[in-house]
Amino acid sequence: MMMMTKKKKLCCCVWNLLLCHLLLATVVCSKHHGNPANDLVEIINQNRTAQKLPRLNDSPGLGCMALQYVELCKGNCSGNSAVNCKPPEDDFTEVFAPNCGVELPTIGTITGLIVGCQSKYTEPSLAFADVLVKDKKSLSVVRNKSHSEVGVGLIGFHKGPFFWCVLFSNGGTNSSFVLEDRGEGIKQKKGCYSGSAFPCNAGHRSAVLFNCVITLSCLFISMLIQI
Repeated sequence: MMMMTKKKKLCCCVWNLLLCHLLLATVVCSKHHGNPANDLVEIINQNRTAQKLPRLNDSPGLGCMALQYVELCKGNCSGNSAVNCKPPEDDFTEVFAPNCGVELPTIGTITGLIVGCQSKYTEPSLAFADVLVKDKKSLSVVRNKSHSEVGVGLIGFHKGPFFWCVLFSNGGTNSSFVLEDRGEGIKQKKGCYSGSAFPCNAGHRSAVLFNCVITLSCLFISMLIQI
């Protein structure tokens, strides 16, 4: 009888331990399966609030246009994380906005632009420090007091580098860079942009997600064996 009680206690302990691992794995997977463009917006806002500057509104219209900007710059990444590409200003209204479904009357003023690239994908925190904000000039753009909203876009090309772009504007929340039909008409097949409700298509995520699925499956099977 006593041995049965000890066995039940042991089984209960193992069950609890496996359950804790399962919960931990779930948290880790959910953390990695996000939108890195949104993560970068949060890092930018944390940097601003640390300087007692107001947070910026995350504009999906601006983010989509940032993605269009770097999508046009593929093949123009130098060795110093610099992007040797400068599309004409007219492209914002004539190319980027229409591609994103931004209502033309709502297009506001672009008050800042930061763009950078890396040979491979970099986590948002490292992209901020090592790719986008490497000097005082780019840091001053982030901390410019005239900004009120921000949008981030990133894309990785097959056998090519990853590009990041941050656009800033002084437009009003919910009144500038407004997407038609709340963005439902956009068919963005590559890359990510901030403020988007669409699934993020940054290729690096698939391997992480696959590993998470395998981990959760193994833990679940182990739990069943212990029952």
